Amino acid sequence: MLDARRQLEIIERGAAEVITPEELSKKLERGKPLRVKAGFDPTAPDIHIGHTVLLEKMRQLQELGHEVIFLIGDFTGMIGDPSGKSETRRPLTREDVAQNAATYRRQISKVLDPHKTRVEFNSSWTAEMKAEDFVRLASCYTVARMLEREDFRQRFSHQNPIGIHEFLYPLIQGHDSVRLKADLELGGTDQKFNLIVGRELQKSYGQEPQSIVLMPLLEGTDAVKKMSKSLGNYIGITEPAPEMFGKLMSITDGLMLRYYELLSHIPNEELQKLKEGIKGGTIHPMEAKKALALEITGRYHGQQAAELAKQEFERVFSKKEIPVEITVVKMGGKDGRPLWLPAVLKISGLAPSTGEARRLIAQGGVKIDGERVSDPEKELPAGTYIISVGKRRFVKIEPL
Repeated sequence: MLDARRQLEIIERGAAEVITPEELSKKLERGKPLRVKAGFDPTAPDIHIGHTVLLEKMRQLQELGHEVIFLIGDFTGMIGDPSGKSETRRPLTREDVAQNAATYRRQISKVLDPHKTRVEFNSSWTAEMKAEDFVRLASCYTVARMLEREDFRQRFSHQNPIGIHEFLYPLIQGHDSVRLKADLELGGTDQKFNLIVGRELQKSYGQEPQSIVLMPLLEGTDAVKKMSKSLGNYIGITEPAPEMFGKLMSITDGLMLRYYELLSHIPNEELQKLKEGIKGGTIHPMEAKKALALEITGRYHGQQAAELAKQEFERVFSKKEIPVEITVVKMGGKDGRPLWLPAVLKISGLAPSTGEARRLIAQGGVKIDGERVSDPEKELPAGTYIISVGKRRFVKIEPL
C-alpha cells in the first residue's frame, strides 16, 4: 500500500470535506485495509454520472487496497431519504426497491471491480431487528439533535409535517455503519448529517467512529443545478455512446475541469498540468473536452464505440453535417394540406408538446434543412425535410 500521506492526497482529490483529515491519516498509518462504506438507496432504475462521483472515489480506495462495501439501502429506500426535502417523501414499494436494486448491481460493475466489491443490503439486518432494538437505537439520539438538521428545522418552523419514520432514516443509516463496523463512509454533501449520526452511533455502541469523506454534488449539463433526471440535465451511463459524447461536449469549459477532477482517471499531476495548460493557453479547452468525453464514453461503451462517437460529433458539429443515423418520420402528402411545424415537432418526438415546439421555434432553436426558422405558425408543404432542434437532435420528414 502507498504511504498514508500519498493515500490521503488521492482520497482528498475533489472532496468537499474530510472529517477529519488527521483522524483518517492515523487510520491509514496503521497500514491495514480500511472498511469503506457507501450507501445508495435504489430510488430510480438508472444511474447517471452524477451518481458515479461516489463510485469513482470508491474505485480509488479499492485500487489503494481498501475493502469497499457497496450498500444498497433496500430497507431505508422504503422510508425515503428526507435530506433536503421540504415535505414528506413518498416511500417506495418493496417491488420498486427490489427492481431498482437489481439494476444497480449490474451498472456499478462499469466502475468498480465486481470481484473486489462487497455488496450488502441493509434489509438483511434491519428487517430482523426487534422492537426493543429500535427502542435502543432511538434512545441514542434526541429530538433536539434531529432538529439541528436544516431541512427538519425549516419544516418544523414552518409547521410542515415531519413523520416519525423520517427521524428513523438517519438512525438506520447510521446503524448500518455500526453493523458493518465501517472505518470510513463516503457520501454527498447533502448526507453530512446522516453520516455524522453514524459516527455518534458507533461511539454509543462502543466502536471507533468512522471517518467521513463528503463529495460535492455534480452539476448537470446546465452547469447550474445538481444533475437530475427530473431536470433533464443528466448524462445516463446507459445512454448510447453518441448521445453521451455529445452531452459531455455540451458542458461549459469551467464545468469541464470539475468533471475532470471528479470523474477522470488521469493522475493528479496530469490534472494539474491540464489546468495550467488551459489557463496558459497551451491547451485548447475544446481538445481537453474531447479527451474527457472520449475517456468517459469509452469507460461505459468501450474505446471503439467512443472513437466512433467522437468522429460522429466532429462530422455533425465541426463540419455541420447531418448524422449518418437519422430517424425518419413519414407524415402528410395524402391530402396535400401543409404541415403545421409545431405539430411536426411534437409528432416526430423533437418536442413534448406543440406549446413547447412553438417556444423552441420562437427562440431560434429549430432549423429546417440547415436554415433557422422563427415563425411559430410556419407551415410546410408536403415533402422531404431535415429538421433539427438544438445541436444534437435530427429528424428526417418524408411524405407518406
